[in-house]
Amino acid sequence: MHTEQIQSVVNLLKQIETGHPPSAFACSFGLEDMVLLDLIAKHAPRIEVFTLDTGRLPDETHTLLDQVRDTCAVPIKIYFPDATMVEEWVAQNGTNGFYRSMSQRKQCCHIRKVLPLARALAGRKAWITGLRREQSNARQTLKIQEWDEGNGLHKFSPLLDWTLDDVWAYVRQNKIPYNALHDRGYPSIGCAPCTRAIEPGQDFRAGRWWWEETGAKECGLHVKPQEGDSKS
Repeated sequence: MHTEQIQSVVNLLKQIETGHPPSAFACSFGLEDMVLLDLIAKHAPRIEVFTLDTGRLPDETHTLLDQVRDTCAVPIKIYFPDATMVEEWVAQNGTNGFYRSMSQRKQCCHIRKVLPLARALAGRKAWITGLRREQSNARQTLKIQEWDEGNGLHKFSPLLDWTLDDVWAYVRQNKIPYNALHDRGYPSIGCAPCTRAIEPGQDFRAGRWWWEETGAKECGLHVKPQEGDSKS
């Protein structure tokens, strides 16, 4: 882990903090997000931190969330999906209706993730994500700073060019807590019924929505409007 690599991220976070207020970090408590949370708490604490609780998260994610909220120097705001919309969708599709088709899965993601994200980003000038190019082919063309047309603000991915080894090195060197599922073959962690462990050599996001054979493994939070309608 190179000091210059870390310092570059710190410099960017400070730039976001001073140059794009109010800004916020969308933390899902994956490995990358734990790195960013640590760096924000230490170097850019005026960047607000929020998370999306979909109502279907694994117990391991909730355990980490509680641990972090008890120890982290910055507060973490939790956004939930609209209860009435969830009730209506479940009444129409069933509790696990997202398994039936990609359309129904994307509807569920839209209600549980995309709409709460829009609420969390309302009034913000910038938001920060833990995306990395190495995570999937769909993320190869991303830039560290982009204009998020759908949400109408700047989007930053400070760890975009980090490797998984870089991320693990920072976590271990700084003794950062992380989701227990990472030790059980889960490189990418989302909702419990939509995430499973992967086999060695599989794509990083192969465990997400594994029953879907085609298309990018995305929920709609990071899909550009021209790439696909997250509402469908």
